[in-house]
Amino acid sequence: MAATDWMKALPDMVSRWLPPHYVALGTDGFGRSDTRENLRSLFEIDPPHIAAATMVGLVRCGALPADRGAKAIRELGIDPDKTDPLAL
Repeated sequence: MAATDWMKALPDMVSRWLPPHYVALGTDGFGRSDTRENLRSLFEIDPPHIAAATMVGLVRCGALPADRGAKAIRELGIDPDKTDPLAL
């Protein structure tokens, strides 16, 4: 396994020792060029998407009602029907 492959796999490898609802964020190895701001938005790791991921995690673990989580995500301007960036 090449060093770059190892670094890409590492977040998922350590997840078994972390609390449930672990989400790895990152853009390594996708071969795209753009501004950092645009790439962070494309790969959903900009502040609004991180906040939305937090809302989803809170809903999944029962700490936030689903309707409040959905409202917060709408207020962040997140499009839940956006194409998955990994499918581009």
